[in-house]
Amino acid sequence: MKRYLSVILCFSLLTALPLPALASGEPAPDTKENAEDKGTGLPLPRFASLRFEEVNVRTGPGSRYPIRWVYKRKGMPIEITEEFGDWRKLRDIQGDEGWSHKTQLTGNRSIIIREDSTLQRYPEADAPPMLKAHKGVTARLLECNDDWCEVQVQSYKAWLPKKRIWGVYPKEIIEQ
Repeated sequence: MKRYLSVILCFSLLTALPLPALASGEPAPDTKENAEDKGTGLPLPRFASLRFEEVNVRTGPGSRYPIRWVYKRKGMPIEITEEFGDWRKLRDIQGDEGWSHKTQLTGNRSIIIREDSTLQRYPEADAPPMLKAHKGVTARLLECNDDWCEVQVQSYKAWLPKKRIWGVYPKEIIEQ
């Protein structure tokens, strides 16, 4: 009799699991988020930045999904490509993708410099140089016109061509 009850109990537990978890081997997204998939209504894709020094990136949109990696760079720009409830699918400069909770992100914009660059005093090719920045430097994004962006590196504000940065779209205009 005990054996029969344990089989029934196991069967009822299995049938209570969400189907995606059984079919794919991956955990299902959090039940609360499954009920409603309301995004922010903001355009996708869009850029944002990491809010904290350490941000977990998961394999799917929920805390039950395993952590794929951890970003360790506060202020790093990321591209949000999808939304699912409170979760955002992110893409970084190398094209790697994963999911993080919206609380891990901020709308404060930043950029990564794509190549060693000279930043100038104003947005013109023949403008006086202000400072040099190496590939991979993260800077705060202040403003962008058609071809140039003003950024802040530490306490310095300077301009560089839009094509030399990652974290802003080619046709995007940002006003201070």
